[in-house]
Amino acid sequence: MRNRVLDVAEASFQERGYHASSIGDLMAAAGVTGGALHHHFPTKKALALAVIEERVAAAVEETWIVPVQAAGSAREGIRAVFETVVAKLEQQGFVRGCQLNNLAHELSLADPDFRVALASIFAAWREAIAGKVRTDQQTGEEQGTDPDRFAALAVAAYSGAMSMAKTAQDAGPLRDCLEALQRAAPSQSGQAARRRRRVLLRPGKP
Repeated sequence: MRNRVLDVAEASFQERGYHASSIGDLMAAAGVTGGALHHHFPTKKALALAVIEERVAAAVEETWIVPVQAAGSAREGIRAVFETVVAKLEQQGFVRGCQLNNLAHELSLADPDFRVALASIFAAWREAIAGKVRTDQQTGEEQGTDPDRFAALAVAAYSGAMSMAKTAQDAGPLRDCLEALQRAAPSQSGQAARRRRRVLLRPGKP
């Protein structure tokens, strides 16, 4: 019963938003009584926090964190995620937007508990990408890339592109942002430093 209520609430918050989803509507859709609902979720806020902490966090983990960590590199992982999401959106023919992004826009200023719960998911998302960049750097790649800033750029690009895609009902902004991210090469200072190291290590040099 608890999972059924979470399923219904997650879908309603995604399609209609938190404020437009009444407890009565959620009860009717889930087929539960008020007593049964309140046994698991004493308030609508408690239900929303459970959706954020259990369902939205899991969606980010499945869609972003696991694929990036399993990829050959951070850039490969990001490309794979964007391409998978674009393919899914084009197949289903509509764009509801990113669950995390939608709720962040609606709830971050509404209540500090919502803001903290949502911010923790963004933080885990960014750290997964930054951690992958640091792993890449251990193998000699991405030497001119700041892991934390690149992660912030990737998350911001995806979140913004999803907002534009939702407004336009077109996955095009995601393709555009992916192309821009792939061109965001390591800084020139990092590339110059690598060239200097290669010159210094070249055989025959005094």
